[in-house]
Amino acid sequence: MITVDEILAADLRCPPSQRSLPWPETRDGVTVVVEPKPHWAADMTAFRLQDRSYCYYADWTENGPAARFFDHPETCGREVMAKARDMLVREIAGGLWRL
Repeated sequence: MITVDEILAADLRCPPSQRSLPWPETRDGVTVVVEPKPHWAADMTAFRLQDRSYCYYADWTENGPAARFFDHPETCGREVMAKARDMLVREIAGGLWRL
């Protein structure tokens, strides 16, 4: 049976613009979780791991921790990853993922 970690690792091997699942990135001691770009968005978002704030991925890529972060009252990077993992667990249990 395939695991959540195997699915995340396989997605991580794709270029960032082609990923469909969130992934963590760390620069200069700051960790964010990057949420893949939906078809309608101009850019991806990067949520701080524990703080409820986000920045645009292009800003994160260019400026790292000095990127301009905005408050986000609803989520942080840890929650973005938890939701993705929960979704994958449900999909695996439903038989949607196979080796």
